[in-house]
Formats: sequence, structure tokens, C-alpha cells
Amino acid sequence: MYLDKETYKKIHISVKELKEKIDKGEDFILLDVREPQEYAFSRIKEKDAMLVPLMSLPKVINSLPKDKDIYVLCRSGNRSLQATLWLLQHGFTRVKNVEGGILAWSDEIDPTVPKY
Repeated sequence: MYLDKETYKKIHISVKELKEKIDKGEDFILLDVREPQEYAFSRIKEKDAMLVPLMSLPKVINSLPKDKDIYVLCRSGNRSLQATLWLLQHGFTRVKNVEGGILAWSDEIDPTVPKY
């Protein structure tokens, strides 16, 4: 799917921006759409995530709040972009994809987070 620059910026958050929000103690949901074994191996230590593998997202959509910011994370940003677009199509307006995923977090924020 092609996204123009304006749309891309609206639905993405950088790992640096995410880190700032964590450091400020902002209230949001970090939705991790990876598989449990991926989360167990490599995760953001500063913020507990709601782990919902991508294929399970339709089962939990009704439990996700539409009035809270949701930042969607995966390994590299591809699955999380799929989830972000799907949530936007289902009426979520406060959802963004974490650009670059856990790999970007490891590269730019915390090199102790394992890459895989």
C-alpha cells in the first residue's frame, strides 16, 4: 500500500518520540503485535506492552479503548503498520505505528535490546 508523506507522518511515531512519551509518564497503550516468543526474547523494558499477535487482533478489538493513544509495535514496523491501518479502518483515530519497530528501538534507544 502506498502512503503519501502527509498520511505517513500522521500514522507513525518514531522510537525517539515514543521514548519521550515513556519518560514523561504519558498514559498510552503500547500494542505489540509480535508472537509471544518474540516478545519474550526482545522487548522495551521501560513500558509494559499489551501483547496481541497480529492474527489475534480481531478477537480483542472490542477490548481496546478508542479514547486512548495506541502505539503499535512489531519487529521492524511491517506487521505493526498492517495492524495500525486495520485499526484505523475500524474507527480508531488515536493509533500510530512505531516506525522501525523493536529493531529501531535497539539501534536508536537501547542497544541492550536483542535484535533478531
